[in-house]
Amino acid sequence: MKGIILAGGSGSRLSPSTDSISKHLLAVYDKPMIYYPLSVLMLGGITDIMIITTPEDKPRFKDLLGDGSSLGINLNYLEQSDPNGIPEAFILAEDFIGKDDVTLILGDNIFYGQGFTTLFRKALENHRNATIFGYRVKDAHRFGVAEFDHNQKVISLEEKPEQPKSDFAVTGLYIYDYRAVQIAKQLPYSARGELEITDLNKEYLKGSQLDVQLLGRGFAWMDAGTHESLFEASEFVKITQQRQGFKIACLEEIAYYMGYMSQKALKEKGRAMEKTDYGKYLLEIADRKHTEQYWESIDRNPMLGLVENE
Repeated sequence: MKGIILAGGSGSRLSPSTDSISKHLLAVYDKPMIYYPLSVLMLGGITDIMIITTPEDKPRFKDLLGDGSSLGINLNYLEQSDPNGIPEAFILAEDFIGKDDVTLILGDNIFYGQGFTTLFRKALENHRNATIFGYRVKDAHRFGVAEFDHNQKVISLEEKPEQPKSDFAVTGLYIYDYRAVQIAKQLPYSARGELEITDLNKEYLKGSQLDVQLLGRGFAWMDAGTHESLFEASEFVKITQQRQGFKIACLEEIAYYMGYMSQKALKEKGRAMEKTDYGKYLLEIADRKHTEQYWESIDRNPMLGLVENE
């Protein structure tokens, strides 16, 4: 399974904050936005990842994340000169995808909830052709909407419908087989001049090859693409971390407990940032002596989620 993070676009909805930097490098409370989608892929066990961004921002992402080796993963970078729609990511990454399945996540999407990692991993294991994730919203007309039957089988998809047939929006997390590349190449451009992800999903739906995983009321899904939603996401992360004592989307923590990063490397990273809460947190993890106690406490950490109660 390959992974793609789509982190391109101009971020015009966040102007002037994004006039000189990618929105995906803006802070969501105490860490860059890109950490959140990257953590989702890492928690799913996906280690071969492509970040697609603008030519101007590509060097900045490389400065931040490098080649991923310090986290035990492999990061590649591709340029998207113009934002021509989500499906273009598959066309650009054709050589990277090859004959593998691929998971794509939008760079401004944040997922959180007890059991999310388990649900995501099961979706990856059971994946056949295409899988989308649905989330209940009160303003479904603003999103792509999935209608499904009592067996949770998708029966229709609509992009920003005036009268939605359900209140489940399609989130920015998708799993496809390698055929997504060729399907994307055949898609027509929409009225707004882009390739639409809903049209790609409809092609799988025509063959009854589209599955949906529903995220229930215990989950949070946020699109941090506006000033208001970015502020709300930061507040959510701040409050949750302060109440629980865990950090959401801490890449080094994930890498360490998945065996990708050594204790020595974790300590070195923590010391380099020891004047910050983030650095102190890394040192705390590295110095933790009671491993059993940690694994018990990790049951209550829904974002790290390496061990979760049913």
